[in-house]
Amino acid sequence: MTQALFRDDAYTQDANGVITAHTPEGGLILDASIFYPTGGGQPGDSGRLEWAGGAISIATALKGDGDDIILVPSEPAALPAVGTQVVQRLDWGRRHRHMRIHTALHLLSVVIPMPVTGGSIGADKGRLDFAMDTPPEDKQALEEALNALIEQDLPVTDQWISDEVLLADPSIVKTMSVMPPMGQGRVRLVRIGDDVTQVDLQPCGGTHVARTSEIGRIRFGKIEKKGRMNRRVAIHLD
Repeated sequence: MTQALFRDDAYTQDANGVITAHTPEGGLILDASIFYPTGGGQPGDSGRLEWAGGAISIATALKGDGDDIILVPSEPAALPAVGTQVVQRLDWGRRHRHMRIHTALHLLSVVIPMPVTGGSIGADKGRLDFAMDTPPEDKQALEEALNALIEQDLPVTDQWISDEVLLADPSIVKTMSVMPPMGQGRVRLVRIGDDVTQVDLQPCGGTHVARTSEIGRIRFGKIEKKGRMNRRVAIHLD
């Protein structure tokens, strides 16, 4: 099992680790990882591993069996042996942009309060697909509303609830296509705002900024029709 250090602190950029296994495809599994694995529309992190006498670039991270996180080297290379102590170094610039986009998408689901049917996150832009048959009437007004929320400098925090609590209040789940992972007894919720200023609360396993002002200004992109009942809304870091 890989300890997910990015869930304890999404701002950790360097950390020690120990190689616990190799995969048949040439991946590496560590006892603890600051690398977020691809999932929930968010790409896996990239970066670098260093050890005494060697180093290797990491192209991405993937989910393995159970709670394992697999680090995928950028190119075939000699791997450090199982048991080797390594230093993990995150491509922080890329990760931080993912955090900004991901948090902005949570707020996008606030200004467009429609069921979400899909989404994806990139380093410069992201998008959500909404179950709505007609496009928004005033894109500029939505962009202004989104940036107004960002400028409120709201705190972004997380908490854990039991599977039973989530099942008792399914309105927390905004995504129609994907249910949050359950079966381990608890689900992570991400809250934007505090008890007085809360604007959003939804299950999410991704990484986010600590306060909304850190997102920076967001610019709306295309709003596209994707099927009879779906509209795709893209946003960009300005």
